[in-house]
Amino acid sequence: MESRDPDPQLDRVDSLAADLELASASSTSLSSILTADDSRSPTSSSGEFSRTTTSSSGEIPAFLPPSGEEIRPPAAVVRPKCVGRNNKGVTWGFTSVIGRRREMEDAVAVIPGFMARTCDHVGGCTAPGSRTSSEISPVHFFGVYDGHGGSQVAKYCAERMHEVIAQEWDRETVDGCEWQRRWETTFLVGFEKADSEVLTEAVAPEMVGSTAVVVVLSGCQIITSNCGDSRAVLCRGTETIPLTVDQKPDREDELKRIEGEGGKVINWNGARVLGVLAMSRAIGDRYLRPWIIPVPEITFTARTDEDECLILASDGLWDVMTNEEVGEVARHILRRRRRSMSSSTDDISAAQAVADHLTEIAYGRNSSDNISIIVVDLKTKRKRQPRQ
Repeated sequence: MESRDPDPQLDRVDSLAADLELASASSTSLSSILTADDSRSPTSSSGEFSRTTTSSSGEIPAFLPPSGEEIRPPAAVVRPKCVGRNNKGVTWGFTSVIGRRREMEDAVAVIPGFMARTCDHVGGCTAPGSRTSSEISPVHFFGVYDGHGGSQVAKYCAERMHEVIAQEWDRETVDGCEWQRRWETTFLVGFEKADSEVLTEAVAPEMVGSTAVVVVLSGCQIITSNCGDSRAVLCRGTETIPLTVDQKPDREDELKRIEGEGGKVINWNGARVLGVLAMSRAIGDRYLRPWIIPVPEITFTARTDEDECLILASDGLWDVMTNEEVGEVARHILRRRRRSMSSSTDDISAAQAVADHLTEIAYGRNSSDNISIIVVDLKTKRKRQPRQ
């Protein structure tokens, strides 16, 4: 395979025109479609399980460069501010368990502040041109990767994908390229590059692949990129908003694409490409090209003051719980813990409590797959009035 040299003008964007059109069309059509090692191993003949869970939580602090004292506008002047600036950092938690599978093939990545940029530079600022939009602030990265045929590709993505995305974003882009188009190009090139590296660096055999659901969180935007059937949702007020749509072989547009390339979708324990793979896009899986492609679908969601949390998870959760059920559980736990303000008796964060509880529910409902969940609390630093 011919090696690629970095090109500061991103000439590769032209060669990816078809993919970019596909990703743009896919993300545009979403609104009409929308809807360290762990184990649970048998310890007795009675079917009881012992469990070791990988989980972690943390707080992502706000990043404020030294800029002197803020000059406040006159009281009569109301100036818009970046939505995300109302939160002085975000808190996250995750779990990743093998469940009832024999091998752990999931991997997760939480990279706080993987980039530091002004909101205007990232794009999609809710207050363009304001003072806050020109302040440097962190951009966070979250990813869930569900491997199949082995764990190699998922682990590689967890270690490498955020680096590739940051590198591609910093490359010179076409003049006049709008911010959404720039992110689409970044993710398209980034996913393709990660896919190519899996082959050129002999990360895994051709029959190994992985899903990839990634969220880039800036002060004002939630940017989601997805390949496969892992999923991301946003809890906003009383709503649970899907940020991705599972890329299944029998999804109308995916079925048309696969059959248009001469492939077949066979129902074998569910719809599968050639009767083998139960998803239509993934990183890796070279033996199923051109039907399995590493082209992500990308969505952009402006943050609001009503946002509660983000949830990314592998299908070990979604196979046994609906978006609405997951959202209800998350809202209930988050609001209960915020009201109680009893952190002194419990060291785990609200986000970690949600991730733990969802994992327990999925396992209790006999999920047969690995279960990996990331929860990002978008309201953790809001000022709350103590209960009287």
